[in-house]
Amino acid sequence: MAIKTKSSLIPSCSSPEDLKRVLQTLGSSWGDVVEDLERLEVVPLKGAMTNEVYQINWPTLNGEDVHRKVLVRIYGDGVDLFFNRNDEIKTFECMSHHGYGPKLLGRFSDGRLEEFIHARTLSAGDLRVEETSDFIAAKLREFHKLDMPGPKNILLWERLRTWLKEAKNLSSPIEIDKFRLEAMGDEINLLEERLTRDDQEIGFCHNDLQYGNVMIDEETNAITIIDYEYSSFNPIAYDIANHFCEMAANYHSDTPHVLDYTLYPGEEERRRFISTYLGSTGNATSEEEVERLMSDAENYTLANHIFWGLWGIISGHVNKIEFDYMEYARQRFEQYWLRKPLLLDSP
Repeated sequence: MAIKTKSSLIPSCSSPEDLKRVLQTLGSSWGDVVEDLERLEVVPLKGAMTNEVYQINWPTLNGEDVHRKVLVRIYGDGVDLFFNRNDEIKTFECMSHHGYGPKLLGRFSDGRLEEFIHARTLSAGDLRVEETSDFIAAKLREFHKLDMPGPKNILLWERLRTWLKEAKNLSSPIEIDKFRLEAMGDEINLLEERLTRDDQEIGFCHNDLQYGNVMIDEETNAITIIDYEYSSFNPIAYDIANHFCEMAANYHSDTPHVLDYTLYPGEEERRRFISTYLGSTGNATSEEEVERLMSDAENYTLANHIFWGLWGIISGHVNKIEFDYMEYARQRFEQYWLRKPLLLDSP
């Protein structure tokens, strides 16, 4: 079998022989693809900020124009600071077992092969289409109800404290001052105290529901939520807050790090999403439930700004993907300080 070199297949892969091996194993299991790896077409997919993602078009024995497709995910530098990769793989496999997301097709030392889903990845504008937003709301409710293995403890506050420690370790004194990191421990404590309630609903949360992690089958309108690297049990209001915050982003623009908070959904748009979310199970939903979850989600945007602000600082130090992580972090912290008095000090 002809072998592609590291530079001609995926330059960022640090283990080309390992990647070659899993591709050969996958090709053999399929039995209907060409053996010559030189004939694979590798297409970089834009918009990923934690990993590098590639689509491989693999010619079959049925003709040059007939291809199988596979996704290659190259893990980003330093991502082990954010989550445990083995736990993430277990989550990925469990989701696949339950019929969610792509199948795991192979692993190599710095990445993996995934099933290519034949659906369209959403664009930033798709999140504002009412019908599409309704589909997402219903799917997110279903996601939150998943009975995943392991302890069902809230991870948010522990993760924020761990990331804060890491961000401070990586940052210069100037950066620590710029991002007010010395004050952030007290802010996290305050948020945990103010936002935690005994009656809040806890669910299995995606924690990164931006448009690039949602796919739609345009024939059936079926929604698939992908990329579970940051998933954990958390208050469902936090996950909804994250989704709303992501509406300010367009990671496929010429300035993917720039956030436009004039695009943050207004009250009616948030109410519609949450009403659809709560009503998607078929149970009657009171206006009081809708209003409470709307309020909780707004308050949890503060925790979300800290979450992704710290992520931006750490990524700016360890990740080589072309993205202005530090400017992204600055904007998230700026929003935190702007919104905090409006949300926490309001009656």
